[in-house]
Amino acid sequence: MVNKPSKAKAKGKKTTVNKKSVKTDISKKIEELSGNLDQEKEKYLRLFAEFENFKKRTSKERIELFKTAGQEVISAILPILDDMERAINQTPEEEKKSIEGFVLINNKLADVLKGNGLNVTETNIGDTFDSEIHEAITLIPSDDDQKGKIIDVTEKGYKLGDKIIRFPKVVVGQ
Repeated sequence: MVNKPSKAKAKGKKTTVNKKSVKTDISKKIEELSGNLDQEKEKYLRLFAEFENFKKRTSKERIELFKTAGQEVISAILPILDDMERAINQTPEEEKKSIEGFVLINNKLADVLKGNGLNVTETNIGDTFDSEIHEAITLIPSDDDQKGKIIDVTEKGYKLGDKIIRFPKVVVGQ
């Protein structure tokens, strides 16, 4: 009988040891799950931010596409517009009455293109040459005050919205 009480005491000690080990196992699991949850939250936030950036970028690209959707067609029409303007400007003054219809068609075409976002870039004789917005086709010798200045504009430049679709072709003094 002496052995029985000692076994009961030994069992009681084991249960407290088991309870402590179970508590430490549970706390380790909680810490591990908490760490996993934090990692998943971070992944979610990064993915969400990346998706928001994607939406903004595609929205901006879409707006740009709509702004310049007709760029190829407009660029193809520009030489026709230039030819009509040259023909009208070379017509003698006494014959201007006979080509009045062509002048109206030219004006209407220019208005339609302007309504679609096409604007003429302002380039004047005497302006300083800027390679970012002008295309130099020829350099000619000139006076010191004309060096680096635009001497003649041979072809107009055009912008579609904020984008230059054709640079003005100019003659620059050297």
